Amino acid sequence: MSKLLRKHKGIFQSLLGLIIILIFLFPIYWMLISSFKTSAEIFANPPTFFPKDFYLGNYSVLFKDIEFLNYFKNSAIIAVFAMAGSILLAAPISYALARKNLKGAGIALFLLIIIQMVPSNSIALPLYAMFSKWGLTNSFVGVIVANITSSLPFIALVLRTSFLAIPQGLEDAAYIDGCSNWKTFFRIVLPLTLPALVTCAAFSFIFAWGEFIYALVLLPDREYWTITVGMRTFIGQHGTKWGNLMATATVSSLPVIIIFILTQKHIVGGITAGSVKG
Repeated sequence: MSKLLRKHKGIFQSLLGLIIILIFLFPIYWMLISSFKTSAEIFANPPTFFPKDFYLGNYSVLFKDIEFLNYFKNSAIIAVFAMAGSILLAAPISYALARKNLKGAGIALFLLIIIQMVPSNSIALPLYAMFSKWGLTNSFVGVIVANITSSLPFIALVLRTSFLAIPQGLEDAAYIDGCSNWKTFFRIVLPLTLPALVTCAAFSFIFAWGEFIYALVLLPDREYWTITVGMRTFIGQHGTKWGNLMATATVSSLPVIIIFILTQKHIVGGITAGSVKG
């Protein structure tokens, strides 16, 4: 009887998990199929859950549009440099918080947690006021720095946990062999935290790729717009070009999907790394 109950419980949990997954994936599915529909079919009543005819016109408009390709390039530049900057800054910071007996380390961790909870739209205007004085508006540098400030606290907290999970004896052995602090950090510590580094790099790229507020506020010139800001061009006073908008959203989702596919093993390992220490 107990085996039968466990079997039914397992089936119920599997079905519940499947339903939850379908609910979360349905908006993505709807975005995808809408990108292959004509405007008439998008507004058809009752709605169609599969395109009657695969309409490629929405995509042809995008790839013939030089501005769209420029938006894509701008997003890639900002996301890559924001990712690199976040990792380069967060790695030594989090290592120092994990291994060095720094005065005020607890306060620093508390501030990182507080900063992590501050929404980006609340600091966009102060950043604009500062960057406009420094001449960093209408440039990739300003948006990259703004994205780094958003992702840095999260990355520092994750990497600190991973550094704490590394046995202190490995570093002590390196010091005995004559390694300096930086040599130990680069040759011993960083390779052992590769899953966490890949996880943080992936999330940093995704944060910067999908960011909207900083790009909208700091990049008034259309030449520097990112793909998230460029999507607004399909929303006009007299209506929204839903087909083109869905096609743009689908194309802009591809880098994120590819990153998750390529790094999923590292991401899982990075999330669980150091879970027993904190």
